[in-house]
Amino acid sequence: MRFGHAAATAARVARLVRRAARRGEVDPEAVTKIVMALAQLKGIGMKVGQILSYIDVALPEELRDALAVLQTHSPPMSFDVVRSIVKEQLPNRADELLAGMDSTPVAAASIGQVHRSRLPDGTAVAVKVQYPGIARTIRTDFSPAALGGAFSSALFPGANVPAAIAEARDRFLEECDYEHEAAAQGRFAAIYADDPVIVVPAVHDSFCTRRVLTTGWLDGQDFERFLGTAPTQAKRDAAGTALFDFYVGSLFEHGLYNCDPHPGNYLFLEDGRIGILDYGCTRAFEPEFVGKLARLTRAVHEDRRQALHDAFLDLGMVRRGQRYDFATARTLVRAFYGPMLHDVVQVVDLGEAVGMREAIRAKMELMRLSLPAEFLFLFRIRFGLMSVLARLGARANWYRLEERWVSQASTGPGSS
Repeated sequence: MRFGHAAATAARVARLVRRAARRGEVDPEAVTKIVMALAQLKGIGMKVGQILSYIDVALPEELRDALAVLQTHSPPMSFDVVRSIVKEQLPNRADELLAGMDSTPVAAASIGQVHRSRLPDGTAVAVKVQYPGIARTIRTDFSPAALGGAFSSALFPGANVPAAIAEARDRFLEECDYEHEAAAQGRFAAIYADDPVIVVPAVHDSFCTRRVLTTGWLDGQDFERFLGTAPTQAKRDAAGTALFDFYVGSLFEHGLYNCDPHPGNYLFLEDGRIGILDYGCTRAFEPEFVGKLARLTRAVHEDRRQALHDAFLDLGMVRRGQRYDFATARTLVRAFYGPMLHDVVQVVDLGEAVGMREAIRAKMELMRLSLPAEFLFLFRIRFGLMSVLARLGARANWYRLEERWVSQASTGPGSS
């Protein structure tokens, strides 16, 4: 029964989004019903709403704002259920964690909900507890009966992309393994331990299992409250540059990608630093693939036909001797890079981000060119990051920032 309900809800979301984007207006009652339905579904249903809320900035503001609620709010499970899960997962240490835990969650999202607590030594922590049966729910949502023509129509209109769907399924199921998330967050914490701007909360491994994740607590303003303080241009620029380096730099230097750039994952601290939360959807890439991506980036920057064609071959987008529409492929990859093509200091304004929406639709043309499945989350982070930078009003030479990381990757492993 669930997969039929999930498919119907996703199809309704897709229709609403397309109609809203076309007309520039929404029916408030319909929005409320859709958001409530997605929130009840949790799992991939909420993921659809979350992704749409921060990627598709061309949507009417009221629809984006309503979908943005899904970033941190969902009908929570009762504290009795939370307590039973913690006791089952941490039979020898549950009482230490529960003794200082607030019964009201501070956030409830697609996979689990977060409670504030204190360890016996007084350390403030955030405890994420996974919803019962959520992995099974996601497997069901990704079944052919649920996914075919429903969720794919919401995220990938009119395309048959089994490789991309398999990639999405694997990544979302990884989010249900909090031990995997703890390991990924630990890697990022080590990388950014001495960073002057980015803060990655510490992981308390002895209080982590597959369904319970305990990390350091951060106090700060969320994305909307930060914007509401009317930050100076200097603060906007510093935040935008730091976020850009976090996502793009960690890929090209370390082969790591935090694939979930929605604004609900940011905390702006009083001292000017930015806390980045949620490492469940983290992708590690082989050095060879990172090198190929760097060469594609360089080819797009240079905009020479032979270099672009060689990069397409390198990534397996086309085969030797294959006939394809080079002009269309060039246009689409250039749209993917957007403001990173211009060697000037600029703001990623909403008009440019709206233009990226066309590239999101057109990315199916790229997938027909056998685009690697890994690009599913590269698209997600690229357009999500550009949307965040646009809303920040951050100003920088994005071309130079990316070129710095690409130059490093082009001469590293996998670049031969």
